[in-house]
Amino acid sequence: MTLSQSATRAVTPGGLVDRPGSRQQSEVTRLLPVWVIALVIAAIGLFVLAPLLYIFLASINSDISVARGDFWPAEFTLENYSKIWSSVGLANALTNSIIAAGATAVISAVLAIGTAYVLVRYQFFGRLTILRALLGLQSVPGTLLVLPVFVLFSSAATTLGITVIGTRWGLIVTYLTFALPFSTWVMVTYLRGLPKELEEAARIDGASNLGILTRIILPLSWPGIIVSAIFAFLLGWNDVLFASVMTRPDTQTAAVALQIFATGTEGGAIPFYGQMMAASLVCAAPVVILYLFFQKYLVGGLTAGGVK
Repeated sequence: MTLSQSATRAVTPGGLVDRPGSRQQSEVTRLLPVWVIALVIAAIGLFVLAPLLYIFLASINSDISVARGDFWPAEFTLENYSKIWSSVGLANALTNSIIAAGATAVISAVLAIGTAYVLVRYQFFGRLTILRALLGLQSVPGTLLVLPVFVLFSSAATTLGITVIGTRWGLIVTYLTFALPFSTWVMVTYLRGLPKELEEAARIDGASNLGILTRIILPLSWPGIIVSAIFAFLLGWNDVLFASVMTRPDTQTAAVALQIFATGTEGGAIPFYGQMMAASLVCAAPVVILYLFFQKYLVGGLTAGGVK
């Protein structure tokens, strides 16, 4: 063995081992064997994909077969996907969900980055109180605020003559009360990881506070903005509690439409299980596409601020 070869090996109580990072050392220090890891991954994948497979097969099966308990369709059909647009009223409901959840995501992301920049970069009286309040608001259950929000908006209609309940913008305002604190805290965590030297260099060049925010902070904060916007979007997309109280039939969201359709068909002779499964997949598709499209931003945004 030459000197260079011996330098790549280390002596341990158990004998000679390869240099750090080698394949032999990685196999020795691995916590679980490869076959155990593969088995665990396969079990988790089966646990997640089995319900999705059943939903998909039920959506292309007839209602009678699904009610009978047949897992594999006797005849593949796309009839359920054509019926849901009239039976569930999914087109109008999806439009309302996209408008309400999309507007909530955009508005909360825009307001959150400006608010978070002030909270992170400036020292003023009450700053810590605001930061603690942002965390405290996350612990308040939404069910406790349904009645106060409804009474507040009803009072606005009687006192100010402004109709809030039953409108899309009223639902957006309701979602912002929950989405904005969370989005602000996400951006606070993200902006703490950005170096201050970039802002100091911009100030030397004569940039204003607004210029620094729009030209320096905003381009560097896209991962955090995407994360806060997606979580705000999911808040509005998955909500049933507030949407069922704050909307009327022409402004109800997809989640409420699915709930009403499922409740209305429970007492029937043959529940429309196939149509419910098809409608569920159609409503889940925008969220899946959103995650796939912004996947790289989500990974960067969620891990930002974790290491100081």
